[in-house]
Amino acid sequence: MKRLKDVQLFLLDMDGTIYLENELIPGATEFISRLIKQNKKYVFLTNNSSVNKNDYLEKLKILQIPCTEENIFSSGMATGIFLSKLRKGKKVYLVGTKALHIELMNYGIELVEDNPDIVLVGFDRELNYTKLEKACYFLDHGAEFIATNADFLYPIKEGRFLPDCASICFMLTKATGKEPYFIGKPNRYMIDLLKEKYNLKADKIAIIGDRLYTDIASGINAKIISICVLSGETGVGDLEETPFKPDLVFPSVKEIIQFM
Repeated sequence: MKRLKDVQLFLLDMDGTIYLENELIPGATEFISRLIKQNKKYVFLTNNSSVNKNDYLEKLKILQIPCTEENIFSSGMATGIFLSKLRKGKKVYLVGTKALHIELMNYGIELVEDNPDIVLVGFDRELNYTKLEKACYFLDHGAEFIATNADFLYPIKEGRFLPDCASICFMLTKATGKEPYFIGKPNRYMIDLLKEKYNLKADKIAIIGDRLYTDIASGINAKIISICVLSGETGVGDLEETPFKPDLVFPSVKEIIQFM
């Protein structure tokens, strides 16, 4: 617990950690207020690629959570950076939302409907069978398979879930035999970009999230402090079975406040 006091940058998951759909998780506002009061940096590090940065800014404004562009980093944004730096000039076919399309355009990514070099899959709440059919065709004909995030489930109210990006990828893998390369959590890529941006060592950074196989796994991979909250996908029973053991576990962000 003493390590928490030395953390200078908190990486915060959003869905299941700060809110569920359009409702704040109890204590979230107080937690952010404490970070601000103690001059701690915080970045909302989300795997949800179905919306873009401006959508998040608007949503957090409605929820009255203090947030600027500097406080948002999504798997969609990280994918834009990855493609612009490591796949420069490659043509991309997108299985994703209009919001993700706009996000990628901001990074100069060439999005096409035919003859792509890459098939990119995101959390697509506008998914249809035509997209799946075209993606299969392109993958069968040699396109590289990249995905924004490895989440199988998206948490919503009443303990329910929706299929997330990895569930869509699973269908494509079964149909084509090709496995995707995931950009977002648990890949440490997003964390490494932020570590470089803020010039901080690993022991000065903590990640807080509700998913063991993405949030906690990415923290372990990046060798930063990992904190699991039980306000989203993960239940107490999951902690006993998972290979991704967090450094700390709390019912929600509300209970973290007293140790800061």
